[in-house]
Amino acid sequence: MSTLTIRMPDDKTERLKALVRRRGISMNKLVEEWATQALAEWDVERRFQIMAAQGNIETALRVLDRLDAI
Repeated sequence: MSTLTIRMPDDKTERLKALVRRRGISMNKLVEEWATQALAEWDVERRFQIMAAQGNIETALRVLDRLDAI
């Protein structure tokens, strides 16, 4: 495990503390969830870029159709 220190305005910190209390989770868990979501989005974007670079337009359009349906 690694330790990450971030700086943010006090008012935002207090709002995040209220959020984690409401959800019944720790601040660490909240940040971990955000990181998981951000990395998943990045993986999808990279996968789409690779597919687009291969020039398979039909496959790319099918992916876009699936994303539109979500």
